[in-house]
Amino acid sequence: MSFGRMPIANGFLTKEQFKDEYFFDMKTAVCSKCNMFQLLMQPDREQMFNENYAFFSATSELMGLHFKQFANHVMVDYLKNVKGPFVVEIGSNDGILLKHFVRENIRHLGIEPSANVAHIASKNGINTIVEFFDENIAKEIVEEYGQADVFIGANVMCHITYIHSIVAGIKILLKPEGIVMFEDPYLGDMLPKTSYDQIYDEHSFMFSVHSIQYLFNLYDMDVIDIEPQDTHGGTMRYVIANKGVMPVTDNVFKQLKIEDKMGLTRAETYEKFRQNCEKSRDNLMNLLNDVRNRGKSIVGYAATSKSTTIMNYCGITTGHLEYISDTTPIKQGKYSPGVHIPVKSHEDFLNNYPDYTLLFAYNHSKEIMAKEQEYMRQGGGWITYVPEVEILNK
Repeated sequence: MSFGRMPIANGFLTKEQFKDEYFFDMKTAVCSKCNMFQLLMQPDREQMFNENYAFFSATSELMGLHFKQFANHVMVDYLKNVKGPFVVEIGSNDGILLKHFVRENIRHLGIEPSANVAHIASKNGINTIVEFFDENIAKEIVEEYGQADVFIGANVMCHITYIHSIVAGIKILLKPEGIVMFEDPYLGDMLPKTSYDQIYDEHSFMFSVHSIQYLFNLYDMDVIDIEPQDTHGGTMRYVIANKGVMPVTDNVFKQLKIEDKMGLTRAETYEKFRQNCEKSRDNLMNLLNDVRNRGKSIVGYAATSKSTTIMNYCGITTGHLEYISDTTPIKQGKYSPGVHIPVKSHEDFLNNYPDYTLLFAYNHSKEIMAKEQEYMRQGGGWITYVPEVEILNK
């Protein structure tokens, strides 16, 4: 399936950068052998992750709580009886997860390729290196720090096209009895919700238990447990160990059966998904056009990576949205990738409420709607598109 001409999802830009903006044809496919849902082409990693990277994990309170619970889970269930543990995180961003290990004086290392967010982590006392993790970096880490007891990641593994070098690196870095724990958006949530905005340049893969099991089995490792999460519109956490180290839980076998029943290993499931994407796109554009034809104002809420897919695939323009409200300073005063809708501060939204708001950060809807009670009291309506196109609070 092709989603058409797509820019860098987090590439918010100035007017002067419009003429040189990068685009690629965003096509997806599913491998009939390993069941991996994937992009057929991904931009160079340096184009996506660099010193201008515009995503900071710490901007969401709910995600802060989620990562605290994640860290506690690792410490209580996997590190309790380990002497002098060493934890390594891939794509550690601003240190929102690792900081909890720091507070417990646990030896750690964050690996973050985007210098700006890595700098924030380092400034806050989190041991961070600015690198893209792979086999070679794994060898360097082992040489300097020794092997890791736990290798963790959150919303990172699915970003990496050269996934075999990552898993080979994990195999080198991990102690024989160590564990891997990472979470990423889950294919089994994306398909039934038609949340195709999970697909953008950074998301090279959408994982399932089938595809992760196949991948790690190639390196003599087992998925020993899975833990569904509510974050990011539906996430799966995978717990992995070297074969024979720990038993495989019933959770894994049950989820594999659920995926079989859902049709995640059948081609017709993805053809139906393509049709659902097209239907969702048409319904959203019909709604936006109807609202604008009635002379009502619409703004976007949250300049997310996901919103780039929605706006460019659907054909949303400045004729539909007056601007996008966002709390991230690095995005404010810039323009959205591809369609060039201005990004303004949250204060602009508070000072002049629109009639309708297109909620791009629907995965944070509870947190957002709790914060925007006054907007709703004044009759503001939320336009959402997952799992279906509808208007809330009108």
